[in-house]
Amino acid sequence: MLFFPALVLVSPQLPTGVKRYLKFIELPLSQRKFCQRCQQLLLPDNWGKHQEHPVVGDVSITQLKRPSQLLYPLENKKTNAQYLFADRSCQFLVDLLSTLGFRRVLCVGTPRLHELIRLNASGDKKSNFKSLLLDIDFRYSQFYMEDSFCHYNMFNHHFFDGKAALEVCRAFLQEDKGEGAIMVTDPPFGGLVEPLAVTFKKLIAIWKEGQSQDDNHKELPIFWIFPYFFESRICHFFPSFCMLDYQVDYDNHALYKHGKTGRKQSPVRIFTNIPPNKIILPAEEGYRFCPLCQRYVSLENQHCEHCNSCTSKDGRKWNHCFLCKKCVKPSWIHCSICNHCAVPDHSCKGPKDGCFICGELDHKRTTCPNISTSKRANKTVSKQKQRKSNKMKLETTKGTFMNHTSVTRQKKRRERAHQYLCS
Repeated sequence: MLFFPALVLVSPQLPTGVKRYLKFIELPLSQRKFCQRCQQLLLPDNWGKHQEHPVVGDVSITQLKRPSQLLYPLENKKTNAQYLFADRSCQFLVDLLSTLGFRRVLCVGTPRLHELIRLNASGDKKSNFKSLLLDIDFRYSQFYMEDSFCHYNMFNHHFFDGKAALEVCRAFLQEDKGEGAIMVTDPPFGGLVEPLAVTFKKLIAIWKEGQSQDDNHKELPIFWIFPYFFESRICHFFPSFCMLDYQVDYDNHALYKHGKTGRKQSPVRIFTNIPPNKIILPAEEGYRFCPLCQRYVSLENQHCEHCNSCTSKDGRKWNHCFLCKKCVKPSWIHCSICNHCAVPDHSCKGPKDGCFICGELDHKRTTCPNISTSKRANKTVSKQKQRKSNKMKLETTKGTFMNHTSVTRQKKRRERAHQYLCS
């Protein structure tokens, strides 16, 4: 919960970010400012450095409780693109977690879910629902105390604040001998599944340390939110996981929106080790219970009597192929050359076997005896390209210099002509 001015006592042992936050909420509303360019809460001592920057004034306690709406989402797609749950999906998750009886939620890369849990808890004095956020975005450290946020890299299980942060996480997971805890994670979709699985298994191991020997067989409940086409990879590392039909949507993503149909539907799903018959999906959004599969499925996900399952993964009705002996996407057709179903305009050649350098079939590129020759050839081509690029730059610079000289000469001629006419 957020602290109010009358209750604040700033201890000298607190981290710098926490001290800054406690000082900030003690300020009168008119002095609470947030720099949009630097994405930073401003104390009066900082105002001078941010005079030329766009600044939001009168930052309320309500705004401080929803920092994801105050901060700009990170948008570097190659490193840390940040997509935030839409309110619909976020509220569904909070309601589901509460219905399932969980009391503590470890939010790994889910800042908006963390906000909503804390917001609901602060409005209900009887609530014992709480969460801990582990996130790579250090900007959130401005808004949370050290027991509710840890600066964390989920790809290598690294706590940036060292052992102290690790102990915060450990205490959170092992509270009440691990009872009532669940992990909800929404990793970047461009990340590899394997390093994420390794990290999550380390968090599971921390949770298991607090278990008694009798409960050693239990698993930490997990919601892993990821696109459906990673199902085989996720289930390879976590065989007890199954995929739910619920479509997760995001506020700031152009494609992953609720209400779209066909191929434009959000591909993001929830993978979990909780039995699917315990998870009720909202009927008002078109989900229904399949008595044969004993789980909730999307409206168009029809039960296939041949596969004995509701087979659709993407929200559309899939068709059964008797030659492949399985259901496939409605746009796929059976290819007699490839001997399996594929998109109509696919290439039947398949991947090339053997070495990509010399073409021989008895070895791969990495063990090719001609690899050094290939590297030299590539190096020569790179040098030629570099020389050509440098030559073009030189010519451009030279042309610019000559143009500048020509303009200067013309200007001098005009000045001399003007002086002659005026004399």
